[in-house]
Amino acid sequence: MTTTAFDVIIIGEGIAGLTAAGALARQGLKAATFEQQIFGGLVLNVNELDPAPSGGEAGGAAFAAEMTQANADAGVTSIQEPVTAIAAAGNGYTVTTDGGNYSARQIIIASGAHLKTLGIPGEAEFEGRGVSKCADCDGPMFQNESVAVVGGGDSALQEALVLSQYCSKVFLIHRGTEFSARQHFIDQVSANEKIEPRFGTTVEAALGGNMVEKLRIQSASGSEEIACAGLFAYIGLEPNSAFLPAEIKRDAQGFITTNDTLETSLAGVWAAGAVRSGCGGSLDDAMAEAKRAAEAVTARLK
Repeated sequence: MTTTAFDVIIIGEGIAGLTAAGALARQGLKAATFEQQIFGGLVLNVNELDPAPSGGEAGGAAFAAEMTQANADAGVTSIQEPVTAIAAAGNGYTVTTDGGNYSARQIIIASGAHLKTLGIPGEAEFEGRGVSKCADCDGPMFQNESVAVVGGGDSALQEALVLSQYCSKVFLIHRGTEFSARQHFIDQVSANEKIEPRFGTTVEAALGGNMVEKLRIQSASGSEEIACAGLFAYIGLEPNSAFLPAEIKRDAQGFITTNDTLETSLAGVWAAGAVRSGCGGSLDDAMAEAKRAAEAVTARLK
């Protein structure tokens, strides 16, 4: 089987991966990005990024598309294949997909993360039938309906605010006693009459026939059922790191650990963005890490 060779392979075409690839290409290195789904990662679900990344479009899809086109113009090769294995080979690495083998002198892992699930009865069964991960995408489907958002951070409050533009009521369900989101989101939620916070509350099950019709929730007052057509959970992220070899160390949650230069426990393999333990939560954080990783790789190769 023929092996296609690159200077650097970047795993993931989210914002971190796209940023790293563009920086490497501008340094004259032959770079390739690998993506198992679609470019952009989690930002594709956000119509209005708040805060908007420095120097970029405010819309997630537009921002990612702009970066992807710039990378193509710079000579980055985009390969739409999921990576199944990474193995040392000579002075570099072999990256394997179902479509073939690819070699690289260095690798940057920017595979990102995905939204955690609640793990409750009905959540998987009603996926696409009331259970959603994208308020911007699916909000119009719940016109004048009641929906529930689970979580207490920035994402949960942002999505509740988006849904309030379409829905008659948005239950904002949080197991804690106060929100952890930034104050300006808390202020907006507090001023929105359509949003009803439920603190100290968890969701036990999604119930219904063909679609979600109600939720069973639990609080100090006991268990109750509330009429609800949609369920949106924003309770944190899980890293996309299961495909990595055991030699690449991870923390207890599966996020990749690195040294101060963003190199992993496997020499010549770097990590940046949401897949890395300790990465900040903003797009600017992910982009800054990607640029740092690209600079370190460039210094190693040149």
